[in-house]
Order: sequence, then C-alpha cells, then structure tokens
Amino acid sequence: MHYRLNRPRFAFEAGLEIPLAGITGIFGVSGAGKTTLLRCIAGLERAEEGSLVVAGEIWQDERAGVSRPVHERDIAYVFQEPRLFGHLDVRANLLYGARRVRGAQPVANFDSVVRLLGLRDRLDSRPRELSGGEAQRVAIGRALLRAPRFILMDEPLAALDAARRDEILPFLERLHAESATPVIYVSHNVDEICRLCDHLAVMDGGRVVADGELQEVLTRMDIPQLSGEEAGSVVEGDVAGFDADYELTRLRLAGGELLVPGIHATAGSRLRLRIRANDVSLCRERPRKTTILNILRANIEAIDDAPGASRLVRLRIGGDRLLARITRRSCDELELQPGDEIHAQIKAVAVRSR
Repeated sequence: MHYRLNRPRFAFEAGLEIPLAGITGIFGVSGAGKTTLLRCIAGLERAEEGSLVVAGEIWQDERAGVSRPVHERDIAYVFQEPRLFGHLDVRANLLYGARRVRGAQPVANFDSVVRLLGLRDRLDSRPRELSGGEAQRVAIGRALLRAPRFILMDEPLAALDAARRDEILPFLERLHAESATPVIYVSHNVDEICRLCDHLAVMDGGRVVADGELQEVLTRMDIPQLSGEEAGSVVEGDVAGFDADYELTRLRLAGGELLVPGIHATAGSRLRLRIRANDVSLCRERPRKTTILNILRANIEAIDDAPGASRLVRLRIGGDRLLARITRRSCDELELQPGDEIHAQIKAVAVRSR
C-alpha cells in the first residue's frame, strides 16, 4: 500500500507491506499518522495519491481511477470506543456483524466467538450494563463475525483504565492464538505491541520510519521512538519445567535457560518474554554471588554512540537479540566493544503465553 495526502500543517506519505497473517502493530506517538493510515486503508480518507493491493486484488489505485467503496472493502474496524447499539443486547450486537457478511463468504461460528471472548454470561445484557472491557470485547466479536479479510484496531485499549486493559489483553492474546483473521493493531503503548504483535511498523511525522519482524524492529537502535526508557526486546522459548518451591518457571531458549517468576502454562508450551533494556546489566566475569537469577553468555553486536550519560548495547544470545542500557562510564571502564563476549544479568521479565 502507498498513500500520500497533504493537510494543513500535516503532510502524510506512507508506504508499507503488511502480511495477511497474525497481528501487525502500527506504533508511534500521537499525531504520527497511525489513525490516518487506518482510515486510508478502510476507504474513509481519500488520498491525493493512493494504492492498495490485497492478496493480488487491486482495491485502490487513484491514478487509474479505481477505489473500492467503503462498504465493499472486506474490512472490520474496531475503534477506541466500542460504538455498540444501545437498544440491542449483546447477542443482537454480535449478530449484527454476521448479518453484514455478503455472498458465500463463510461466517465465523457464533459460539466459538462467544467462547473466545468470554461473553457467554453477558449475551442478554445491554451495553449500558457492561464494563468498558466487556463492551470492547463485544465490539471485537462483532468485527470477527463479519468474517472480514482483516480487522483494523485503532488503539482499542486507549480509553480503558489499567484494570480494564489487563482484563481485555488476555482475550486479545487468545484472539491471536485461535483466530486466523489478520489484525492491524494501532497503539502508542510498547507493552501492548510486545504482547500481541508479530510484525511492527513505526510511524513518525506521517511517514513509516521502520517496519519488519517484531524482534528485528524492537532491537534497532536508530529509532528514537523505541530507544528511550521503554527500549527492550521480546524473546520466545519453551517451558522446560517448574520449581514449585520457589514458584519459578524454567524457560528454554536457544542461548540457555531463564527462570521466570510465577507458574506459567504447561511444560512444552511457548512463552513470550518482554525484557526491558533497563533490566539487563553486563559483567566481564560471571558473578559468584548475586540476587539476579538469570545470567547468560552473550556477544556484543553493537553499541550506540548517541550523546548522553547512557549507552544502548545490542546483544546476541543464541538466536535471540537483547538490548541492555548501561552508563557511558561503565561502558568505558569495562572497555566494551562489538564482538566481545560478556555475561548478561537479566532481571525478572514480563511474560506472555503463546
């Protein structure tokens, strides 16, 4: 896809290829152009120049005078606000999505969607009786029952408080695991992106400044939006066992094992870990006594040279990449250089089951 439009005080030009599988995150600060991109894809925003090809089908080519109308684009849109019909109960709101399916396109199974989103006990409720998280789950279910080619989600958790976000995130993770419908997910929250997404595009000033596989983009050190206090990476591994006495899960990675607080999933299951750069420290020699449980051998791939008191260091541990944030003084005193083998101390990590 490629779009260009000019607005007062805002020039937008974005080109991007998005896989029609899994969840693709669109990340950026407010005003970066994330919602504009979604509106262009949905046909809600007309661009001076625009092209959109979906699985070989031309949906839009402004130069050729082709633009599929909004109602003919097989897209479902989930907004920040659920936008449910107040006079209908949850069941009817969900079925409204199914009624909008055209032709012979298969309809997602109603019971499966209800189970997936945990709505069985709320089918007879009216929107005013729902919590914010429940209402957003109904909006997502309605989108799924449209059987779209893909779903656009425009910061669906932004209007929720922390408790409601924590309530709905597991359902979005389940959606990722159990639904074949691809999702384009807009957010300015790095943790949401790390928990949910497989592919990531970063926007700034109306342009796409980076895109690719999630881990690849997260560990780039030339993207200011991702190299601040929230800098970090994600890794995935298999649950190798549990330490019931200390309530620790043992996770096997290509470069070693990590101990993760809590009992997660079952042996053999996959876990995704979010590891912040601020939670990784470096040692020339393996510490003999330390409160940090996870110490892995690593190789330094790169060290940023940005001005300031700290340095970002990109590490390779087996097949995984991690970022570590250390002081510039520590970097100089340890004489760290790309190619060096060191030990990485990794604090407790945020966990997401797969």
